[in-house]
Amino acid sequence: MKIKTLIVDDEPHALEVIENYLQHFSDIELVAKCPDGIKAFQILQQKSIDLVFLDIKMPGLNGTDLIKSLKSPPKVIFTTAYSEYAVDGFELNAIDYLLKPIPFDRFLKSMDKVLAHFGNNKQIVLSEKQSLANTEKFLYLKVDRKMMKINVNEICWIESIKDYVKVVLSDRVLISKQKIGLLEELLPEEQFCRIHRSFIISIAKVESYYAYAVEILGRELPIGRNYKQNVQKSFRDTQY
Repeated sequence: MKIKTLIVDDEPHALEVIENYLQHFSDIELVAKCPDGIKAFQILQQKSIDLVFLDIKMPGLNGTDLIKSLKSPPKVIFTTAYSEYAVDGFELNAIDYLLKPIPFDRFLKSMDKVLAHFGNNKQIVLSEKQSLANTEKFLYLKVDRKMMKINVNEICWIESIKDYVKVVLSDRVLISKQKIGLLEELLPEEQFCRIHRSFIISIAKVESYYAYAVEILGRELPIGRNYKQNVQKSFRDTQY
């Protein structure tokens, strides 16, 4: 039986991160997602929800007040950028408390608690975690109405184009409606580097670089002024 889940957050990017993470769990059914506590309250009155990923600081009705208003609240994992709300979250018997930005490995620990709470035995939990470990080197992108599994080792660079990203592989180019910031969180940081607000590169694919640009597949990609220290550190750590 699937765990019916709701995501509530006033930041679209945060909604995308959690939704993307949840796609790896076959036990989860994402019923809805919404941007505020009032809309969440309406959904909870209309639908059967087992689990809520809930931001705390939201306009109108915050997350803790939402849970307090419910006679029979679902299980909750609080998500917020403000660590001072942790005590409030645990006083409401939350399963867990995730501090943004949420790393994937930390998310796994929360899901371990969720699966255990909803009756999954230890063997299933370990099997799920092993499956996820095998997918960490892959990225799932929606391309032409289908989810495509992309080996991150094949990615040369990612370029942001408004609400879309262009993912350049060695032999093809993919276009996906996605935010570059979300992909930055999902990609392994030891392999990729944000060099510009519009570009993420694979460090291993860099052919040459200088103060203001890197070269990959014969193309120069700019290094943004605010990213220079980050780029230098990435190259230094990988012995470039």
